Amino acid sequence: MSEDSGQVKRNLKTRHVSMIALGGSIGTGLFVASGATVAQAGPMGAIVAYLAIGVMVYFLMTSLGEMATYAPTSGSFSDYAGKYVDPALGFAMGWNYWFNWAITLAVDIVAVGLVAKFWWPNTPGWIFSAVALAFIFLINLFSVGAFGEAEFWLSMIKVITIIVFLVVGVATIFGVIHSDVNVMKNLSVGNHGFVGGPQAILSVFVVAGFSFQGTELIGITAGEAKDPDKSVPKAINQVFWRILLFYILAIFVISALVYYQDPRLLSSSTENIAVSPFTIVFKNAGIAFAASLMNAVILTSIVSSANSGSYASSRMLFAMARKGEAPKIFGKVSKRGVPVAALVLTTAIGLLAFISNTKGGSVAYTWLVNASGLTGFIAWVGIAISHYRFRRAYVAQGKSLSDLKYRAKWFPFGPLFALVISIGVIIGQDPESFTNLNWEKIAITYLSVPLFAILYIWYKISHKTKVIKLEEVDLSQPKK
Repeated sequence: MSEDSGQVKRNLKTRHVSMIALGGSIGTGLFVASGATVAQAGPMGAIVAYLAIGVMVYFLMTSLGEMATYAPTSGSFSDYAGKYVDPALGFAMGWNYWFNWAITLAVDIVAVGLVAKFWWPNTPGWIFSAVALAFIFLINLFSVGAFGEAEFWLSMIKVITIIVFLVVGVATIFGVIHSDVNVMKNLSVGNHGFVGGPQAILSVFVVAGFSFQGTELIGITAGEAKDPDKSVPKAINQVFWRILLFYILAIFVISALVYYQDPRLLSSSTENIAVSPFTIVFKNAGIAFAASLMNAVILTSIVSSANSGSYASSRMLFAMARKGEAPKIFGKVSKRGVPVAALVLTTAIGLLAFISNTKGGSVAYTWLVNASGLTGFIAWVGIAISHYRFRRAYVAQGKSLSDLKYRAKWFPFGPLFALVISIGVIIGQDPESFTNLNWEKIAITYLSVPLFAILYIWYKISHKTKVIKLEEVDLSQPKK
Protein backbone atom coordinates (compact mmCIF):
# COMPACT_ATOMS: atom_id res chain seq x y z
CA MET A 1 0.00 0.00 0.00
CA SER A 2 1.54 3.32 -1.05
CA GLU A 3 2.13 6.16 1.35
CA ASP A 4 -0.09 8.52 -0.63
CA SER A 5 -3.27 6.46 -0.86
CA GLY A 6 -3.03 4.17 2.17
CA GLN A 7 -5.43 3.85 5.05
CA VAL A 8 -4.91 3.02 8.69
CA LYS A 9 -5.32 -0.71 9.35
CA ARG A 10 -7.98 -2.42 11.44
CA ASN A 11 -5.63 -4.48 13.61
CA LEU A 12 -6.89 -3.69 17.12
CA LYS A 13 -8.51 -6.68 18.81
CA THR A 14 -11.38 -6.48 21.29
CA ARG A 15 -9.02 -6.97 24.25
CA HIS A 16 -6.88 -4.07 22.93
CA VAL A 17 -9.87 -1.74 22.61
CA SER A 18 -11.10 -2.61 26.11
CA MET A 19 -7.72 -2.16 27.76
CA ILE A 20 -6.95 1.10 25.93
CA ALA A 21 -10.20 2.62 27.21
CA LEU A 22 -9.65 1.18 30.69
CA GLY A 23 -5.98 2.14 30.86
CA GLY A 24 -6.71 5.63 29.57
CA SER A 25 -8.78 6.41 32.65
CA ILE A 26 -6.66 4.71 35.32
CA GLY A 27 -3.53 6.62 36.15
CA THR A 28 -2.08 9.07 38.62
CA GLY A 29 -5.59 10.42 39.25
CA LEU A 30 -6.37 7.20 41.10
CA PHE A 31 -2.94 6.22 42.41
CA VAL A 32 -1.95 9.71 43.62
CA ALA A 33 -4.79 12.28 43.67
CA SER A 34 -7.50 10.06 45.17
CA GLY A 35 -6.16 10.63 48.68
CA ALA A 36 -6.50 14.41 48.34
CA THR A 37 -10.16 14.07 47.34
CA VAL A 38 -10.90 12.19 50.59
CA ALA A 39 -9.10 14.92 52.55
CA GLN A 40 -11.12 17.66 50.81
CA ALA A 41 -14.67 16.26 50.85
CA GLY A 42 -14.53 13.40 53.33
CA PRO A 43 -15.13 9.70 52.51
CA MET A 44 -18.77 9.98 51.41
CA GLY A 45 -18.23 13.31 49.64
CA ALA A 46 -15.43 11.82 47.51
CA ILE A 47 -17.48 8.69 46.72
CA VAL A 48 -20.55 10.75 45.70
CA ALA A 49 -18.44 12.99 43.43
CA TYR A 50 -16.69 10.07 41.71
CA LEU A 51 -19.99 8.20 41.38
CA ALA A 52 -21.67 11.19 39.69
CA ILE A 53 -18.76 11.77 37.30
CA GLY A 54 -18.62 8.02 36.64
CA VAL A 55 -22.28 7.98 35.61
CA MET A 56 -21.70 10.99 33.36
CA VAL A 57 -18.73 9.28 31.73
CA TYR A 58 -20.88 6.21 31.12
CA PHE A 59 -23.39 8.30 29.21
CA LEU A 60 -20.56 9.91 27.24
CA MET A 61 -19.14 6.49 26.37
CA THR A 62 -22.52 5.18 25.23
CA SER A 63 -23.07 8.32 23.16
CA LEU A 64 -19.69 7.91 21.55
CA GLY A 65 -20.27 4.16 21.19
CA GLU A 66 -23.48 4.67 19.23
CA MET A 67 -21.73 6.98 16.76
CA ALA A 68 -18.52 4.91 16.64
CA THR A 69 -20.31 1.67 15.74
CA TYR A 70 -22.41 3.47 13.13
CA ALA A 71 -19.46 5.29 11.54
CA PRO A 72 -16.08 4.09 12.91
CA THR A 73 -13.33 6.57 12.09
CA SER A 74 -9.97 7.65 13.50
CA GLY A 75 -11.26 11.24 13.54
CA SER A 76 -13.95 10.13 16.02
CA PHE A 77 -15.78 13.01 17.70
CA SER A 78 -14.04 15.60 15.51
CA ASP A 79 -15.58 13.94 12.44
CA TYR A 80 -18.94 13.54 14.17
CA ALA A 81 -19.06 17.20 15.25
CA GLY A 82 -18.22 18.29 11.70
CA LYS A 83 -20.84 16.01 10.08
CA TYR A 84 -23.67 16.22 12.59
CA VAL A 85 -23.39 19.76 13.99
CA ASP A 86 -21.17 22.29 12.19
CA PRO A 87 -17.89 21.85 10.23
CA ALA A 88 -16.42 24.67 12.34
CA LEU A 89 -17.09 22.69 15.53
CA GLY A 90 -15.39 19.61 14.05
CA PHE A 91 -12.36 21.68 13.04
CA ALA A 92 -12.02 23.30 16.46
CA MET A 93 -12.51 20.00 18.30
CA GLY A 94 -9.93 18.22 16.16
CA TRP A 95 -7.16 20.76 16.68
CA ASN A 96 -8.17 21.18 20.34
CA TYR A 97 -7.81 17.45 20.97
CA TRP A 98 -4.57 17.09 19.03
CA PHE A 99 -3.04 19.96 21.01
CA ASN A 100 -4.28 18.47 24.28
CA TRP A 101 -2.60 15.10 23.77
CA ALA A 102 0.58 16.57 22.26
CA ILE A 103 1.05 18.68 25.39
CA THR A 104 0.01 15.77 27.62
CA LEU A 105 2.77 13.75 25.97
CA ALA A 106 5.27 16.44 26.99
CA VAL A 107 3.92 16.61 30.56
CA ASP A 108 4.13 12.82 30.89
CA ILE A 109 7.67 12.74 29.53
CA VAL A 110 8.77 15.31 32.13
CA ALA A 111 6.99 13.25 34.83
CA VAL A 112 8.91 10.12 33.80
CA GLY A 113 12.16 11.89 34.71
CA LEU A 114 10.76 12.95 38.10
CA VAL A 115 9.48 9.49 39.01
CA ALA A 116 12.66 7.70 37.89
CA LYS A 117 14.67 9.86 40.31
CA PHE A 118 13.13 7.80 43.13
CA TRP A 119 15.63 5.05 42.26
CA TRP A 120 18.41 7.08 40.64
CA PRO A 121 18.44 10.49 42.37
CA ASN A 122 21.87 11.46 41.02
CA THR A 123 21.09 10.77 37.36
CA PRO A 124 19.71 13.69 35.28
CA GLY A 125 15.97 13.22 34.76
CA TRP A 126 16.11 14.18 31.08
CA ILE A 127 17.90 10.91 30.31
CA PHE A 128 14.92 8.84 31.48
CA SER A 129 12.55 11.21 29.69
CA ALA A 130 14.46 10.86 26.42
CA VAL A 131 14.47 7.06 26.67
CA ALA A 132 10.72 7.02 27.34
CA LEU A 133 9.98 9.34 24.41
CA ALA A 134 12.09 7.20 22.05
CA PHE A 135 10.37 4.02 23.27
CA ILE A 136 6.90 5.49 22.74
CA PHE A 137 7.80 6.82 19.29
CA LEU A 138 9.13 3.44 18.14
CA ILE A 139 6.11 1.53 19.51
CA ASN A 140 3.73 3.82 17.62
CA LEU A 141 5.93 3.83 14.50
CA PHE A 142 5.92 0.05 14.15
CA SER A 143 2.18 -0.64 13.80
CA VAL A 144 -1.16 -0.07 15.48
CA GLY A 145 -1.01 -3.71 16.62
CA ALA A 146 2.26 -3.01 18.46
CA PHE A 147 0.69 0.03 20.13
CA GLY A 148 -2.36 -2.01 21.13
CA GLU A 149 -0.24 -4.84 22.56
CA ALA A 150 2.00 -2.45 24.53
CA GLU A 151 -1.02 -0.62 25.92
CA PHE A 152 -2.70 -3.91 26.82
CA TRP A 153 0.18 -5.01 29.04
CA LEU A 154 0.85 -1.55 30.51
CA SER A 155 -2.83 -1.33 31.47
CA MET A 156 -2.79 -4.90 32.80
CA ILE A 157 -0.11 -3.91 35.33
CA LYS A 158 -2.34 -1.11 36.62
CA VAL A 159 -5.38 -3.38 36.85
CA ILE A 160 -3.47 -6.08 38.76
CA THR A 161 -2.14 -3.44 41.18
CA ILE A 162 -5.65 -2.16 41.90
CA ILE A 163 -6.99 -5.69 42.46
CA VAL A 164 -4.15 -6.50 44.86
CA PHE A 165 -4.73 -3.17 46.63
CA LEU A 166 -8.44 -3.93 47.04
CA VAL A 167 -7.76 -7.46 48.34
CA VAL A 168 -5.19 -6.19 50.85
CA GLY A 169 -7.46 -3.31 51.86
CA VAL A 170 -10.56 -5.45 52.41
CA ALA A 171 -8.49 -8.01 54.33
CA THR A 172 -7.24 -5.22 56.59
CA ILE A 173 -10.74 -3.78 57.10
CA PHE A 174 -12.09 -7.16 58.22
CA GLY A 175 -9.10 -7.91 60.44
CA VAL A 176 -7.54 -10.69 58.36
CA ILE A 177 -4.44 -8.50 58.27
CA HIS A 178 -3.81 -7.03 61.73
CA SER A 179 -4.40 -3.29 62.03
CA ASP A 180 -5.18 -0.79 64.80
CA VAL A 181 -7.23 1.42 62.46
CA ASN A 182 -10.71 2.48 63.63
CA VAL A 183 -12.59 1.90 60.38
CA MET A 184 -16.00 3.20 61.52
CA LYS A 185 -14.49 6.40 62.91
CA ASN A 186 -12.66 7.05 59.65
CA LEU A 187 -15.77 6.48 57.53
CA SER A 188 -18.11 8.62 59.65
CA VAL A 189 -15.99 11.76 60.05
CA GLY A 190 -17.67 15.17 59.69
CA ASN A 191 -21.36 15.03 58.86
CA HIS A 192 -21.76 11.27 58.35
CA GLY A 193 -18.72 11.15 56.08
CA PHE A 194 -19.25 14.51 54.35
CA VAL A 195 -16.76 17.32 54.97
CA GLY A 196 -16.57 20.85 53.57
CA GLY A 197 -20.08 21.09 52.14
CA PRO A 198 -21.14 21.38 48.47
CA GLN A 199 -18.06 23.43 47.50
CA ALA A 200 -15.76 20.60 48.61
CA ILE A 201 -17.73 18.06 46.57
CA LEU A 202 -17.57 20.40 43.53
CA SER A 203 -13.79 20.60 43.88
CA VAL A 204 -13.65 16.79 43.85
CA PHE A 205 -15.87 16.80 40.73
CA VAL A 206 -13.04 18.63 38.98
CA VAL A 207 -10.38 16.13 40.15
CA ALA A 208 -12.64 13.18 39.27
CA GLY A 209 -13.26 14.66 35.83
CA PHE A 210 -9.51 14.79 35.14
CA SER A 211 -9.13 11.26 36.49
CA PHE A 212 -11.70 9.86 34.03
CA GLN A 213 -10.29 11.63 30.99
CA GLY A 214 -9.00 9.18 28.41
CA THR A 215 -12.16 7.08 28.21
CA GLU A 216 -13.00 8.88 24.94
CA LEU A 217 -10.04 7.07 23.35
CA ILE A 218 -12.50 4.27 22.61
CA GLY A 219 -13.95 6.43 19.83
CA ILE A 220 -10.57 6.85 18.13
CA THR A 221 -9.67 3.16 18.39
CA ALA A 222 -12.93 2.31 16.58
CA GLY A 223 -11.28 3.52 13.38
CA GLU A 224 -8.65 0.76 13.65
CA ALA A 225 -10.63 -1.95 15.45
CA LYS A 226 -11.00 -5.30 13.64
CA ASP A 227 -14.69 -5.54 14.42
CA PRO A 228 -15.95 -2.23 15.91
CA ASP A 229 -19.59 -3.43 15.81
CA LYS A 230 -18.76 -5.95 18.55
CA SER A 231 -15.57 -4.67 20.23
CA VAL A 232 -16.76 -1.12 20.97
CA PRO A 233 -20.05 -2.04 22.74
CA LYS A 234 -18.29 -4.81 24.66
CA ALA A 235 -15.51 -2.44 25.72
CA ILE A 236 -18.01 0.21 26.83
CA ASN A 237 -19.95 -2.19 29.06
CA GLN A 238 -16.83 -3.79 30.54
CA VAL A 239 -14.88 -0.60 31.05
CA PHE A 240 -17.64 1.40 32.72
CA TRP A 241 -18.28 -1.13 35.47
CA ARG A 242 -14.58 -1.81 36.01
CA ILE A 243 -13.73 1.88 36.24
CA LEU A 244 -16.60 2.57 38.60
CA LEU A 245 -15.80 -0.40 40.83
CA PHE A 246 -12.07 0.34 40.84
CA TYR A 247 -12.50 4.01 41.73
CA ILE A 248 -15.37 3.67 44.21
CA LEU A 249 -13.92 0.64 46.00
CA ALA A 250 -10.41 2.14 46.06
CA ILE A 251 -11.68 5.38 47.61
CA PHE A 252 -13.74 3.37 50.12
CA VAL A 253 -10.64 1.38 51.16
CA ILE A 254 -8.52 4.55 51.42
CA SER A 255 -11.26 6.27 53.49
CA ALA A 256 -11.62 3.27 55.81
CA LEU A 257 -7.91 2.77 56.46
CA VAL A 258 -6.46 6.32 56.35
CA TYR A 259 -7.89 9.16 58.47
CA TYR A 260 -9.12 11.95 56.19
CA GLN A 261 -6.96 14.59 57.96
CA ASP A 262 -3.81 12.53 57.65
CA PRO A 263 -1.32 15.10 56.26
CA ARG A 264 0.12 12.47 53.92
CA LEU A 265 -3.08 12.46 51.85
CA LEU A 266 -2.57 16.09 50.82
CA SER A 267 1.17 15.68 50.27
CA SER A 268 0.85 12.89 47.72
CA SER A 269 2.34 13.60 44.29
CA THR A 270 4.33 11.89 41.56
CA GLU A 271 7.45 13.36 43.21
CA ASN A 272 6.55 11.97 46.62
CA ILE A 273 5.38 8.39 46.07
CA ALA A 274 6.00 7.46 49.70
CA VAL A 275 2.75 9.20 50.70
CA SER A 276 0.54 7.88 47.91
CA PRO A 277 -2.62 6.48 49.59
CA PHE A 278 -1.85 3.14 47.92
CA THR A 279 1.65 3.15 49.42
CA ILE A 280 0.28 3.99 52.88
CA VAL A 281 -2.19 1.08 52.83
CA PHE A 282 0.43 -1.38 51.52
CA LYS A 283 2.97 -0.26 54.13
CA ASN A 284 0.46 -0.59 56.96
CA ALA A 285 -0.24 -4.14 55.75
CA GLY A 286 3.45 -4.96 56.19
CA ILE A 287 4.58 -4.81 52.55
CA ALA A 288 8.11 -3.45 53.02
CA PHE A 289 8.77 -2.54 49.39
CA ALA A 290 5.44 -0.69 48.98
CA ALA A 291 6.96 2.64 47.96
CA SER A 292 9.18 1.07 45.32
CA LEU A 293 6.27 -1.03 44.03
CA MET A 294 3.95 1.98 43.67
CA ASN A 295 6.69 4.03 42.06
CA ALA A 296 7.03 1.33 39.40
CA VAL A 297 3.25 1.23 38.88
CA ILE A 298 3.00 5.03 38.63
CA LEU A 299 5.89 5.04 36.15
CA THR A 300 3.96 2.45 34.14
CA SER A 301 0.85 4.65 34.30
CA ILE A 302 2.70 7.69 33.01
CA VAL A 303 4.29 5.77 30.12
CA SER A 304 0.86 4.31 29.31
CA SER A 305 -0.68 7.79 29.26
CA ALA A 306 2.09 9.11 27.01
CA ASN A 307 1.71 6.09 24.71
CA SER A 308 -2.04 6.69 24.39
CA GLY A 309 -1.45 10.40 23.87
CA SER A 310 0.97 9.77 21.03
CA TYR A 311 -1.53 7.43 19.37
CA ALA A 312 -4.61 9.62 19.86
CA SER A 313 -3.02 12.86 18.68
CA SER A 314 -1.37 11.33 15.60
CA ARG A 315 -4.67 9.70 14.53
CA MET A 316 -6.62 12.92 15.08
CA LEU A 317 -4.11 14.87 12.96
CA PHE A 318 -4.27 12.16 10.29
CA ALA A 319 -8.08 12.36 10.17
CA MET A 320 -8.04 16.15 9.92
CA ALA A 321 -5.54 16.02 7.06
CA ARG A 322 -7.83 13.61 5.18
CA LYS A 323 -10.64 16.17 5.53
CA GLY A 324 -8.45 19.03 4.34
CA GLU A 325 -8.30 20.63 7.79
CA ALA A 326 -4.53 20.04 8.18
CA PRO A 327 -1.64 19.86 5.66
CA LYS A 328 -1.98 16.87 3.31
CA ILE A 329 1.33 15.32 4.36
CA PHE A 330 -0.21 14.35 7.70
CA GLY A 331 -2.81 12.26 5.87
CA LYS A 332 -0.21 9.86 4.47
CA VAL A 333 0.44 6.47 6.04
CA SER A 334 3.29 3.95 5.89
CA LYS A 335 2.95 0.43 4.50
CA ARG A 336 2.08 -0.65 8.03
CA GLY A 337 -0.82 1.81 8.13
CA VAL A 338 0.86 4.32 10.48
CA PRO A 339 0.51 8.09 9.82
CA VAL A 340 4.24 8.71 10.21
CA ALA A 341 4.28 12.46 9.52
CA ALA A 342 1.51 13.03 12.06
CA LEU A 343 3.39 10.91 14.60
CA VAL A 344 6.64 12.80 13.98
CA LEU A 345 5.00 16.22 14.45
CA THR A 346 3.24 15.09 17.64
CA THR A 347 6.53 13.73 19.02
CA ALA A 348 8.33 16.94 18.03
CA ILE A 349 5.77 19.06 19.91
CA GLY A 350 6.25 16.85 22.95
CA LEU A 351 10.02 17.18 22.61
CA LEU A 352 9.92 20.99 22.26
CA ALA A 353 7.68 21.39 25.30
CA PHE A 354 9.94 19.00 27.22
CA ILE A 355 13.04 21.03 26.25
CA SER A 356 11.32 24.27 27.25
CA ASN A 357 10.89 22.81 30.73
CA THR A 358 14.52 21.72 31.09
CA LYS A 359 16.27 24.73 29.55
CA GLY A 360 14.88 27.46 31.76
CA GLY A 361 11.72 28.01 29.73
CA SER A 362 9.48 26.97 32.60
CA VAL A 363 7.10 29.91 32.05
CA ALA A 364 6.40 28.83 28.47
CA TYR A 365 6.00 25.22 29.62
CA THR A 366 3.52 26.24 32.33
CA TRP A 367 1.42 28.18 29.85
CA LEU A 368 1.41 25.25 27.43
CA VAL A 369 0.17 22.96 30.17
CA ASN A 370 -2.51 25.42 31.25
CA ALA A 371 -3.58 25.95 27.64
CA SER A 372 -4.36 22.24 27.36
CA GLY A 373 -5.96 21.96 30.81
CA LEU A 374 -9.66 22.02 29.91
CA THR A 375 -9.43 20.60 26.39
CA GLY A 376 -10.55 17.15 27.55
CA PHE A 377 -13.74 18.58 29.03
CA ILE A 378 -14.33 20.59 25.85
CA ALA A 379 -14.10 17.32 23.91
CA TRP A 380 -16.72 15.82 26.23
CA VAL A 381 -19.05 18.78 25.57
CA GLY A 382 -18.57 18.20 21.83
CA ILE A 383 -19.33 14.47 22.13
CA ALA A 384 -22.59 15.16 23.99
CA ILE A 385 -23.75 17.78 21.46
CA SER A 386 -22.76 15.58 18.49
CA HIS A 387 -24.69 12.57 19.76
CA TYR A 388 -27.78 14.62 20.53
CA ARG A 389 -27.73 15.99 16.97
CA PHE A 390 -26.91 12.58 15.43
CA ARG A 391 -29.88 10.84 17.03
CA ARG A 392 -32.28 13.67 16.16
CA ALA A 393 -31.06 13.73 12.55
CA TYR A 394 -31.30 9.92 12.35
CA VAL A 395 -34.98 10.06 13.34
CA ALA A 396 -35.71 13.17 11.28
CA GLN A 397 -34.46 11.42 8.14
CA GLY A 398 -36.87 8.54 8.71
CA LYS A 399 -34.32 5.91 9.76
CA SER A 400 -35.26 3.14 12.18
CA LEU A 401 -33.53 3.06 15.57
CA SER A 402 -33.71 -0.73 15.47
CA ASP A 403 -31.14 -0.65 12.64
CA LEU A 404 -28.48 0.87 14.90
CA LYS A 405 -25.83 -1.72 15.81
CA TYR A 406 -25.49 -0.17 19.26
CA ARG A 407 -28.04 2.17 20.80
CA ALA A 408 -27.23 4.46 23.72
CA LYS A 409 -29.71 4.15 26.55
CA TRP A 410 -31.72 6.95 28.16
CA PHE A 411 -31.67 9.32 25.19
CA PRO A 412 -31.94 12.35 25.37
CA PHE A 413 -31.25 12.38 29.11
CA GLY A 414 -27.77 10.83 28.70
CA PRO A 415 -26.11 13.39 26.41
CA LEU A 416 -27.93 16.33 28.03
CA PHE A 417 -26.85 15.21 31.52
CA ALA A 418 -23.26 14.80 30.30
CA LEU A 419 -23.41 18.23 28.65
CA VAL A 420 -24.62 19.99 31.79
CA ILE A 421 -22.12 18.26 34.10
CA SER A 422 -19.19 18.88 31.69
CA ILE A 423 -20.00 22.58 31.41
CA GLY A 424 -20.44 22.73 35.19
CA VAL A 425 -17.01 21.18 35.75
CA ILE A 426 -15.42 23.63 33.28
CA ILE A 427 -16.98 26.62 35.06
CA GLY A 428 -16.19 25.16 38.48
CA GLN A 429 -12.44 24.92 37.88
CA ASP A 430 -11.69 28.08 39.88
CA PRO A 431 -14.83 30.07 40.80
CA GLU A 432 -12.91 32.13 43.36
CA SER A 433 -10.84 33.74 40.61
CA PHE A 434 -14.08 35.22 39.21
CA THR A 435 -15.31 36.26 42.65
CA ASN A 436 -12.06 38.14 43.28
CA LEU A 437 -11.66 39.16 39.61
CA ASN A 438 -8.14 37.74 39.58
CA TRP A 439 -7.55 38.06 35.84
CA GLU A 440 -4.18 36.31 35.90
CA LYS A 441 -5.67 33.21 37.54
CA ILE A 442 -8.67 33.32 35.21
CA ALA A 443 -6.35 33.46 32.19
CA ILE A 444 -4.18 30.60 33.45
CA THR A 445 -7.11 28.35 34.43
CA TYR A 446 -9.44 28.97 31.50
CA LEU A 447 -6.92 29.61 28.68
CA SER A 448 -8.07 26.61 26.63
CA VAL A 449 -11.64 28.00 26.37
CA PRO A 450 -10.81 31.17 24.38
CA LEU A 451 -8.28 29.19 22.29
CA PHE A 452 -11.07 26.80 21.31
CA ALA A 453 -13.43 29.72 20.62
CA ILE A 454 -10.83 31.38 18.36
CA LEU A 455 -10.44 28.19 16.29
CA TYR A 456 -14.20 27.81 16.00
CA ILE A 457 -14.91 31.45 15.07
CA TRP A 458 -11.99 31.67 12.60
CA TYR A 459 -13.10 28.58 10.69
CA LYS A 460 -16.75 29.63 10.78
CA ILE A 461 -16.01 33.07 9.34
CA SER A 462 -13.39 31.98 6.80
CA HIS A 463 -15.46 29.04 5.48
CA LYS A 464 -18.88 30.62 6.08
CA THR A 465 -20.20 27.48 7.79
CA LYS A 466 -23.62 27.12 9.42
CA VAL A 467 -25.19 24.67 11.82
CA ILE A 468 -26.37 21.83 9.59
CA LYS A 469 -30.14 21.28 9.34
CA LEU A 470 -31.25 17.91 10.69
CA GLU A 471 -32.64 16.88 7.31
CA GLU A 472 -29.30 17.70 5.65
CA VAL A 473 -26.99 15.98 8.14
CA ASP A 474 -24.63 13.52 6.41
CA LEU A 475 -25.48 10.08 7.80
CA SER A 476 -23.36 8.15 5.32
CA GLN A 477 -21.13 5.39 6.68
CA PRO A 478 -17.46 4.81 5.82
CA LYS A 479 -16.61 1.87 3.59
CA LYS A 480 -15.17 -1.13 5.42
